[in-house]
Amino acid sequence: MRKLDGNIKRLFLLKLDMARKRPLFRRQEWFRYKKLGTSWRRPKGKHSKMREHRKYRPPVVDSGFRGPRAVRYLHPSGYRDVLVHNVKELSTLNPEVDAVRIASTVGRRKKIEIYRNAVEKGFRVLNFEEVR
Repeated sequence: MRKLDGNIKRLFLLKLDMARKRPLFRRQEWFRYKKLGTSWRRPKGKHSKMREHRKYRPPVVDSGFRGPRAVRYLHPSGYRDVLVHNVKELSTLNPEVDAVRIASTVGRRKKIEIYRNAVEKGFRVLNFEEVR
């Protein structure tokens, strides 16, 4: 876990709390037809009560359900999750802020090379189990 200042730590806890309270957003009338999946689709019908945000209808995706901006794309460990394709990309990153995730398109030999360089420079490798 990265050392976080008090404000960021508070926002992280707020993000977790918001995620816990966030409703399941489901497609309109997902329960009615077997062929419709539950994955979210915005209601667009002219007379749709869900589109009109009626109280007796399921919740609709809205920007108010997002987490705090400062911690929005951070890994749960507190680091910024960065996808790396080669050793050269490690030189542009900061090991105190960034954690490395080695791309799946990289072959085994290069993956091991990137992993060794990342550990040497003090980076946290998020998918290191797959490298071994």
